[in-house]
Amino acid sequence: MQKEPENVKELRHGYTTGANATAGTKAALTALITEEKQTESTITLPIGRVVTFTIIDCYFHQESVTVELIKDGGDDPDATHGATIQVTVSWAESLGIHIDGGKGVGRVTKDGLPIPVGQAAINPVPRKMIKEAAEETLNQFDINRGVNVVVSVPDGEEIAKKTLNGRLGIIGGISILGTRGTVTPFSHSSYKASIALAVNVARAKNIDHLVITTGGRSEKYGMKEYPDLPVEAFIQMGDFVGFTLKLCKKKGVKKITMVGMLGKFSKIAQGVMMVHARSSSIDFDFIADVAKESGASEPLLTEIREANTAMQVGKMIVEHDYMSFFEKICVYCNEESLKEVNGGMTIETILYTLNGEFLGKAEATS
Repeated sequence: MQKEPENVKELRHGYTTGANATAGTKAALTALITEEKQTESTITLPIGRVVTFTIIDCYFHQESVTVELIKDGGDDPDATHGATIQVTVSWAESLGIHIDGGKGVGRVTKDGLPIPVGQAAINPVPRKMIKEAAEETLNQFDINRGVNVVVSVPDGEEIAKKTLNGRLGIIGGISILGTRGTVTPFSHSSYKASIALAVNVARAKNIDHLVITTGGRSEKYGMKEYPDLPVEAFIQMGDFVGFTLKLCKKKGVKKITMVGMLGKFSKIAQGVMMVHARSSSIDFDFIADVAKESGASEPLLTEIREANTAMQVGKMIVEHDYMSFFEKICVYCNEESLKEVNGGMTIETILYTLNGEFLGKAEATS
């Protein structure tokens, strides 16, 4: 068994766009009240951690103040890492904290998201954080006035092209996100949250047949299989097979089509529902057993057991023309997936090669 490397550097946590917008709100409002330039802003995150953010610029306008921060995503591969977050604060004509999005913050155009259609894509927790930070600052200076808060991300529209915002119906920029205030590197919870949002958007449009895939390449193959389905029907589940299947069942999805490749789907066929390489390895003995059921010869079975990759095995099977093997893998995937959700839906599995060659499919209902 391969040992985990020793002395691995601990990954550095960063801070969400919501935390940055909150810190910016406090700094901008303080500057508006005191007429003094702010260079830092200290806030308490939802997890209880007190953090000081650096304000890289503070602009005074005739009736407002704008501050800028640079979003630090830590060691998380986040599209927003390094983005400039701007917050502009001004006095409002009515009491209360009025929050909106400016340039580079998307607008919600589809149902199913936690923000109503038409509003800026600033999620509930960041809205609450911003509101509380503004109220705390007003109380500190004993001021009873309304405040306008506008959050902008100058490059947000370009950054959003690297996200699924467009598919989710968030148009014109990124979302201001965060429930904890911190960004956990390679966070499972954040990926699961994105899956849940995608499923919610699909169900809000009454789509009851979803195509779930392990990534962008397999999604393209799924779109080729079902060109008439709306784009919201296609969801990248990554390695979170069990989570996605159960969520779809809970949300009333009637049919799921899983599209992927032999390596990860051979794991699903065994009942492994978290298919990341670090969570489970490919069982070549299992693959050989399925190949034996498909009539493979003993010499080929030996080659399969000694193979290094699933791609290598797939080529062997195709070369020896045991194509029923791929259908059997799909059948097993369906059986194990239906067990995972306790039945009550239709599940279809489709296998492709890395290069987009169709290998096999099967469907089952329980």
